[in-house]
Amino acid sequence: MRPEKPTIVEDVKLRLNNSPFLIVVDYGGMNVDHFAELRTRLAGAGAAMTVVKNTFLRRSIKEAGLPELDAHLNGQTAYVTGDKDICSAAKILKTFSSEFEKPKIRAGVLDNAVLDTPQVIALADLPSKEVLQAQLLGMLLQPATKLVRTLNEPAASLARVLQAKVKAAGE
Repeated sequence: MRPEKPTIVEDVKLRLNNSPFLIVVDYGGMNVDHFAELRTRLAGAGAAMTVVKNTFLRRSIKEAGLPELDAHLNGQTAYVTGDKDICSAAKILKTFSSEFEKPKIRAGVLDNAVLDTPQVIALADLPSKEVLQAQLLGMLLQPATKLVRTLNEPAASLARVLQAKVKAAGE
């Protein structure tokens, strides 16, 4: 085995271990400009797309303790990892493939579970993590807001009655 091969496998394994997700894509037929554009978009979402030989990726996945993806590792393969949530990376891949018809999403891994193509695309349709957190916070604050309104209503009603009295007395 050539001396650089274990280093490549170790580098890929390190990326897989540091990422909460993995998306495997087929980049066949993409030109260099499209590939660079996709990498730029993914970088904005905290993700990166890397091309590696299927044998290296297969070995790295096994060493990282991730589920087996051998059925999806054929042809021209790239993998996407990141430091944020999978939804933003999947959304970028989905949007880009609708614009340029490449790359094709093959599979993904999230929380040691294998995701097929429709599941990854379904994740792309979800709102971002920040939006979901804001929605949850709004739902949690809603009862407190209603309570404050209910408690303030008698005082507000009294203020409206007094304002009406002052207005009526001034006329």
